Amino acid sequence: MSKTLKRPVSGQRPSCYIPSRLEDRRIRNRTLRQERRRKPDKPDDFVTYEDSDSEEETPSQQHQVLSTSYNFVDYIRSRESDLSDERTIDPAYASRHILTHDMFRETPISLGNINKVFCSQWLSNRQVVFGTKCNKLMVYDVNMRRVDAIPTLPNSHGASPDTQSGIHACQINPSHSLLATGARHSADIALYRLPTLDPLCIGENAHRDWVFDMCWLDDQFLVSGSRDTKLALWRVNEDLMDFPVVKDGEEEEQDVPSYAHISPIAVKECRGAQKIRAICFNKEYRELALLSLNGYMHLFNAETFSQKLSRKLPNCQENVCIACQPNGLYAVGCRSYTLLLDPRTLQAVKKIASRYSGCGIRSASFQGNILTIGTGMGMLMFFDIRAGKYLESCINSSRTVVLKASKGYVAQFPDEEIDGFQQNKYSPAIYTHCYDSSGTRLFTAGGPLPATLIGNYAGIWQ
Repeated sequence: MSKTLKRPVSGQRPSCYIPSRLEDRRIRNRTLRQERRRKPDKPDDFVTYEDSDSEEETPSQQHQVLSTSYNFVDYIRSRESDLSDERTIDPAYASRHILTHDMFRETPISLGNINKVFCSQWLSNRQVVFGTKCNKLMVYDVNMRRVDAIPTLPNSHGASPDTQSGIHACQINPSHSLLATGARHSADIALYRLPTLDPLCIGENAHRDWVFDMCWLDDQFLVSGSRDTKLALWRVNEDLMDFPVVKDGEEEEQDVPSYAHISPIAVKECRGAQKIRAICFNKEYRELALLSLNGYMHLFNAETFSQKLSRKLPNCQENVCIACQPNGLYAVGCRSYTLLLDPRTLQAVKKIASRYSGCGIRSASFQGNILTIGTGMGMLMFFDIRAGKYLESCINSSRTVVLKASKGYVAQFPDEEIDGFQQNKYSPAIYTHCYDSSGTRLFTAGGPLPATLIGNYAGIWQ
């Protein structure tokens, strides 16, 4: 979970420098090697061999091992004292421990008559920003349990109500200085400064239809994808923007402070696509991965902004979400299963069948080696990539870890009939979920799956 390279405060060696740890380490490594050498009943099709079976470590390696503490208490004390020790921690371990020990508890969030939450991001350890189908940008304060609205930005042409179809994406740049999200006109993008959420600029003249997703390449370059099959590349540099001159007293009369208007530096059409649905940036391979609603996955070179290839996904229906692991592995959510794709060939390496038939995968994300899957039936499932199976509970070994969301709010009009909908059996779709930086809190949100139903759901698991 944690690793702290300790330096002695007094004397020549730190307190964790115990020579018997080396013998314990040798015994543990010897046991693992014997376990790997044991011939299985059925030989494997693919076998790897170690370069050396030597148990001996160099004196410098032994000194490094003895000076390193794996005690989480040492990590906390070193951090609190602001010591110069080298410290690392794996946030995915905390998520795994909380999930397998059934420690997550949901706190429902009341959102009133807001309609369907489509996207979300943690702004800090106490604030979550999310966008809705009714074109509202909201911020939830976890400590105060309060929801505040952020004014959306109109473009220079003036957005009519017909062009307001919801905020489908919100992304924070790597340095956490800018928030990119949808604007009042659903074909534009809006950018806000963080942490103040002051408007910076609005991006226009790129798309003719709704922007469904976006992703940051670095702190300046942003890519947006739309239903018009266009991919737009934006450069967000405040030094290159022209801000309107505001006279004294005029800014007080405006709903929002003044902001700049920018245009894309490049717009490319995604060949072979029908309505770009989701985008992610693969840092390992420096490429953009796109999902289109006709069942194709497309790859763009992030450095040249050119399309590399397109591949038809196998028997893939309703593919609406994509996630990328740091090592490059792709996960694509479909109607009844999740595909794991090799980033080099886009071949499916594993098909993760849903434990509930017909639930529909609506959101997906990686937290270390845990793939979190949000479904259309109000449940979150967790797949262990290393073990190749759903995460199992340590409390009850006969079941897997599943989080069941509360019902939230749904409005059904008396004069409107919906096939198969029953109020007592209703469960919201998890359209979005996100972990905080520590991995110990999870925000989930969504709403009714039928397009004709109005409602919402949001909750904090901690």
